[in-house]
Amino acid sequence: MLSGSGDVWGGTVGARSGRGARGTVAGLLAAALVSLACAGGGLAEPEGERQAPQQSQASPGPGTTRADSTTSVAEFEQDVADAQAIAERYWAAQFKASGQRFQPVRRITPYQREGEVSCGGEPLPRNNAVYCSRGDFIAYDVRWSVAAFREVGDAFVFYLLGHEYAHAIQVRLGINYSFTIQQELQADCMAGAYLGDSVRSGALTLADGDLDEFREGLAAVGDDPDQPWFAEGSHGTAEQRTESFFRGYERSLEACDLG
Repeated sequence: MLSGSGDVWGGTVGARSGRGARGTVAGLLAAALVSLACAGGGLAEPEGERQAPQQSQASPGPGTTRADSTTSVAEFEQDVADAQAIAERYWAAQFKASGQRFQPVRRITPYQREGEVSCGGEPLPRNNAVYCSRGDFIAYDVRWSVAAFREVGDAFVFYLLGHEYAHAIQVRLGINYSFTIQQELQADCMAGAYLGDSVRSGALTLADGDLDEFREGLAAVGDDPDQPWFAEGSHGTAEQRTESFFRGYERSLEACDLG
């Protein structure tokens, strides 16, 4: 998907082929990102003592690249680590520019079984990704995420992490909307800004097909057209989510109603 430059991030991720299973992708994504758990508001951390924020895994050094012709679990894990590192640096810079102190999300946690990770005593289901606000962590079903990564492409990983990280930023800024759809569409816009600004700064470079991967993923996670916009858990139609993401991508955070 992306290639890094300077000391921000190194490595190359490229467009993928083999997108024939479009229906499977739509089912995988719709089962997760339209979930109520995505917002994560009011959810608590898993049982156990509070831990210090985890450091991102090391990314490839400046000037290095890696072939992106496979869809291995190792590659997926590296993309998650890269996306986390980029998000942390991006939001740290935004907070610093506004004179605020930034605290990274405490940890990003993969899980494989329903109930393996809990938020406020509520077990997380399979086929899901969530930011847990009171626990301040992001958790995702790794099997579902890897499957979507292989079908949609590596751009999916950067969008997914960006969307969930945006929920963490909303909590840090004290943003609280009356309707779920407002919170979710803003998170899509913020994810778009995080990626678009990184491209404009030269920290990231899109590969051929990445914008199409974003569009495919967003189209797959849109609400059913018959779902009321005001219903709890509504995230927006495919058109609304795509418009919000690319508004942020093209116009940065100024388009995301953060002020």
